[in-house]
Amino acid sequence: MKQFLDNNFLLESETSCRLFHDYAGKMPIIDYHCHVSPQEIALDIKFDNIAEAWLGGDHYKWRMIRACGVDEYYITGAADPQEKFQKFAESLPNAIGNPLYHWTHLELKRYFNCDLTINAKNADDIWEHCNRQLAEDNKSVKGIIRQSNVTHICTTDDPIDNLEWHMKMQADKNWEVEVLPAFRPDGAIDINRSGFREYISELSQVSGVQIKSINDLQAALVNRMDFFAAQGCVTSDHGLDFIPRVDGCEDKANIILLKVLADCEIDSHEIEAFKAAMMIFLAKEYAKRNWVMQIHYGAVRSVNSVMLNNIGPDTGFDCISGRDNSASMYKLLDAINVNGGLPKTVLYSLNPNDDAYLVTAVGAFQGAGIPGKIQHGSAWWFNDTKTGMIQQMTNLANLGVLGYFIGMLTDGRSFFSYTRHEYFRRILCNLIGSWVENGEYPNDIEFLGKLVQNISYNNAMGFLGLVNKK
Repeated sequence: MKQFLDNNFLLESETSCRLFHDYAGKMPIIDYHCHVSPQEIALDIKFDNIAEAWLGGDHYKWRMIRACGVDEYYITGAADPQEKFQKFAESLPNAIGNPLYHWTHLELKRYFNCDLTINAKNADDIWEHCNRQLAEDNKSVKGIIRQSNVTHICTTDDPIDNLEWHMKMQADKNWEVEVLPAFRPDGAIDINRSGFREYISELSQVSGVQIKSINDLQAALVNRMDFFAAQGCVTSDHGLDFIPRVDGCEDKANIILLKVLADCEIDSHEIEAFKAAMMIFLAKEYAKRNWVMQIHYGAVRSVNSVMLNNIGPDTGFDCISGRDNSASMYKLLDAINVNGGLPKTVLYSLNPNDDAYLVTAVGAFQGAGIPGKIQHGSAWWFNDTKTGMIQQMTNLANLGVLGYFIGMLTDGRSFFSYTRHEYFRRILCNLIGSWVENGEYPNDIEFLGKLVQNISYNNAMGFLGLVNKK
């Protein structure tokens, strides 16, 4: 029986151990999609306690604790931080098979040098041990990022953001990690969302473009893309509920926008047409700038209306959509390609049943001169489990080219979530190691070592056009 979380955790063969320990495990980290706060990095904040560091804003953990029957008072409510941590510690042992169990213990081990298992019995000792270390200078946000060997972080930023904190970090000669903005224009695309007209008014003010037509809206977004590019932006990101149908969309977009600006209702077909037209336009602009376009889709948001009204969105009440997006995806990619050429693109679906069709879509639109120009993105959100990662990489290997995969991202809101990269790399090395051990691939350790290093770090750096200046 192996010891829990030992040095060869998740590594089941000699080959997988060599690939991880000699190659992948040593690589730096690029986190090209996350939701951490650039302000908290710039201010180099310190956490008051482990509950604040681990539980604040983490809807993965909130969902798990709720599933254990804990009252909301101890999750997002007004309970004392130590009481919240106690409830988390009592709940976690029940989450056997959940990646949260592994991630959290990896964080405890890597950042706090603590081998205790998290449970009700150990909660007080872990609370005191971690809080003592959080008081140390090297456990500030920048200290955690340095300890994680991170070279680049791409945050998620609205076009109306002034990027103040990014500019402050760029001007700080003592801060060596590149924290770059990522362009997230959902507010300008989600024409059916409450507050759309108010958002357009803000975009007008920030861009200096009075938005009265689709041409004006596009000009305002171009203005903001230029501003983001000046601050080092190399990627966009889109959070779509579904992939919109493109049929006749560009001819209808202006009429649809004018109707909404005049406070008139639009139907579902008009919503799709507007979103598709905006995606086609934006993709062309990204291609001009050599930006990467990321598309995350397939979530049904805030399905529990009672809890939405009580504590708001992004609190752990989202689900996987069962909508078939395949035909719409193929047509959208083709329309973008016809309109001005696909930019480098990463596609993520929240529905794991989409894996195979996405890899085939990726394969149909690859571009000469750019290996892996169109990517099937890493297992995301509900899928970034051991099983989900194996499934995603297996599908990519079976139907595509695994060697040019750009690897893992945290998608996290926590500065301790970089252990997810270690988790991914161990699973990657074990998967490839199993193929070698089974005689399905030659035992060429030198080549395979470079391959896992590329998937862990180098491919993403080249894809985004970044350079490690450390």
